[in-house]
Amino acid sequence: MSIEKSNEYKSLISGIKIQIKNSRQKALLAVNKELLILYWNIGSVILNYQDKEGWGAKVIDNIAKEIKDEFPDQKGFSTRNLKYMRKFAEEYKDIQFVQQVVAQIPWSHNVVLMDRVKDIDKRIWYINKTIENGWSRNTLVHQIESNLFQRQNSEIKTTNFMEKLEAPNNKLAVETLKDPYIFDFITMTEDMNERDIENQLVKKVTKLLLELGSGFAFIGNQYKLQVGNDDYYLDLLFYNLKLRCYVVIELKTGKFKPEYAGKLNFYLSAVDDILKTEMDNPSIGIILCKEKNRLVAEYSLKDITKPIGVSEYKLLEKIPEELKGTLPTIEEIEDTLE
Repeated sequence: MSIEKSNEYKSLISGIKIQIKNSRQKALLAVNKELLILYWNIGSVILNYQDKEGWGAKVIDNIAKEIKDEFPDQKGFSTRNLKYMRKFAEEYKDIQFVQQVVAQIPWSHNVVLMDRVKDIDKRIWYINKTIENGWSRNTLVHQIESNLFQRQNSEIKTTNFMEKLEAPNNKLAVETLKDPYIFDFITMTEDMNERDIENQLVKKVTKLLLELGSGFAFIGNQYKLQVGNDDYYLDLLFYNLKLRCYVVIELKTGKFKPEYAGKLNFYLSAVDDILKTEMDNPSIGIILCKEKNRLVAEYSLKDITKPIGVSEYKLLEKIPEELKGTLPTIEEIEDTLE
C-alpha cells in the first residue's frame, strides 16, 4: 500500500490542513483588528481637533482629499468612511473595548450596527451573535430588521423549560426560543394548511435553519414513529447540537388549543423512548401557531410532564391581486441574484 493511502498519511494531511485554516483565520482576525484600531485612532484625532479647533464637517472632505493625494491606491478613506470613523471613536470611548469586543467583527458589520442599533448593550449582543454564528453583513441586517434581539430576549415567552429541564439546559432552551418566529420567505394564502406550510419550510430549509438559530440540524418532516403498532407522524424533527437533544416542532395554522400540548407531550415521550440515547438530553417540543392566548398556553403547560414551548409565527402576507404581475416573484429575484 502506498504512503498516500495509509491512515497515518491521511491523518498527517488532515492535521496540516486544520493548522493552515486556523492560521489563516487568526491572520484575518489580526488584520481586521489592526484596521479597526487604525480607524478608531483616525476618528479620535478628527474628533479631538474638531472639538478643540471648532472645525466643521467640511474639514473631513479636505482630509479625504489629502489622503487620496498621498495614497491614490488606498481604499477606505472616503469622506463617508471618515465620518463613520469619527462616529466610531465618538460612540466607543474605550480603546480596550474596541480591541476586545468590537474588533472581532468586520468594519462593514460595525457600520451596520452604528446605523441601525443605537443601544450599546444590544450592539454587543449582535456582535456576540455574529461571532458565534459567522453571520455575513446581509444576514446581520436581516436579523436586526426582524428584531431578533427582542424576539429572542422576550420576558414573556411561554414555556415550562425552567421547571422541566435541568440547569444549564433550561436557561439555554429558553434563550433559544423566539416569539414570534418570522417565516417571511413563505407567502400566506387563504387555503394554506399545516402541511402546505411544512412543505414550504422544508423546501426553504436553509432559511428555516437560519431563523431557528445556530445548532439546529434538520432530521426530517412527517417523521414516522411507531407506538403500539400505530403510526404517528411528527411535523418537523430536529436535533440541537448545543442543547444535545431532539426538538419536535408542531405547526398549527390557527389559534393555540390546550389539546396541542397533550399531543406533543405524547410525541416527546415516544421520541425519548425510541430515539434518545444515554448521550442525549431530554427532548423538547415547540408548538408554532398563528395566534396564542398567553394565559391559555400557560395553563396548558402547567401540568405537562415534558418541556414544551409555545410561540407564534408570521408569514409573508399574500400579495393583492391587483399587484400581481407587476412585482417579481421571490424565485425570480433569487434567479436574478444568482
